[in-house]
Amino acid sequence: MSFTIIRQDTTGEMDIREITNLDIPELLPFSHLSERQLLRYNEPAPGLFVAESPNVIKRALKAGYAPVSFLIEKTQLSAMASGLLSACPNIPVYTSEKAVLETITGYSMTRGVLCLMQRKLPPDAMELCRQLHRIAILEDVMNPTNVGAIFRSAAALGVEAVLLTKGCSDPLYRRSARVSMGTVFQVPWTWLEADDWMAQLHSCGFVTVAMALCEDSLSLDDPLLNEIPRLAVVLGTEGDGLKTTTIAQCDYTVRIPMSNGVDSLNVAAASAVAFWQLCRRTW
Repeated sequence: MSFTIIRQDTTGEMDIREITNLDIPELLPFSHLSERQLLRYNEPAPGLFVAESPNVIKRALKAGYAPVSFLIEKTQLSAMASGLLSACPNIPVYTSEKAVLETITGYSMTRGVLCLMQRKLPPDAMELCRQLHRIAILEDVMNPTNVGAIFRSAAALGVEAVLLTKGCSDPLYRRSARVSMGTVFQVPWTWLEADDWMAQLHSCGFVTVAMALCEDSLSLDDPLLNEIPRLAVVLGTEGDGLKTTTIAQCDYTVRIPMSNGVDSLNVAAASAVAFWQLCRRTW
């Protein structure tokens, strides 16, 4: 099926193109490329990602991410023309009826809008954290929903940056960014490239606390923890939690007091509880 533009409106500074399908190279990222393929799209330069919903896109734009093109339901054009689209002059805006777009993309679009955006180079982890006091470390958190929820809690509860091991889901994946309500664009983050990241954190003056169930763990409400000037909260993957070697390298192991025989929380829920208790000094 060939690409067809039914109508192209370039009045003002908006380039609006009404379409019947996405079978052209410019729009393959919306319909045929996986998020991993988008990540590697411009290698060795930073790749692309798709942001979904007006609020998420607005926060990405505010954080300096450059838009490449939009895909919008026709009924949403008027509502977005004076705000979101006017802030992105001369960026192609592809539009069609909802049923057409759902057939093309294979999913329902939140608030009827997607934006293809250019990634940025992530900062160096230790440079990012040099002047900070409360950070979170995610070790192999693979579920994008959990990653997004952790970022939302981080933004709300005083975490100044999030560092992720390479085994984590990418914070800019569409589901992560949407679940985070766009806070992945507000909380500074980067990847831990070096295998000795724990030693690097210690050399930067951070005390590390592993959120884990161990016999010698401190209770989360232990006053000692709030007196630590520079604290890194280390959270592990769903199910198995932190690696044994990671726990051994941390300065403290911390548990959340619980009742009714419950021994643990989902990593996203645990992060919210831990951030509230340990990061209030940054509010």
